[in-house]
Amino acid sequence: MSGPSGAGKGTVVVGVLARRPETILSVSATTRTPRPEERDGTDYRFLSQESFRALAEIGELLEWAEVYGHLYGTPRRPVEDALAAGHDVVLEVDVQGALQVRESLPDAVLVFIKPPSLEELEARLTGRGTENAGTLARRTEAARGELEHVDRYDHVIVNDRADDAVTELLRILDG
Repeated sequence: MSGPSGAGKGTVVVGVLARRPETILSVSATTRTPRPEERDGTDYRFLSQESFRALAEIGELLEWAEVYGHLYGTPRRPVEDALAAGHDVVLEVDVQGALQVRESLPDAVLVFIKPPSLEELEARLTGRGTENAGTLARRTEAARGELEHVDRYDHVIVNDRADDAVTELLRILDG
């Protein structure tokens, strides 16, 4: 699953996990600094640049990319283990990562979470209180670029109402 920053991916994931606790959420690795409410191993695996690059070099990341000056990636083993055990696994990745996942796992189902409008996206990002004017402009421009790739996804969910988006993603998971 991917979509622009502020599209509500995290909110949709929380809703899916609450309604279907047997679904596994992949915990991504990143080199960015944790936000105050984030916990290592739960929200992300926070790694140094060196540790992250070492994992990428030995093929232990299912996908990875540099986004906003930081490295993000999905550790391969936990995903493969959960799939082998018969679980649905949700990966919250950027567009680059989703396309890499498609190469590594051709049966992966790609879902794009889209905001109702760019204006609403800007309002959500501003409401977080974590974006300065420069970051907000950069994320809005990145969103425009990401929206150009929606045709490469199997499903597109417009996240106008979180409950509806959760229900739609659950329908997709049900096949």
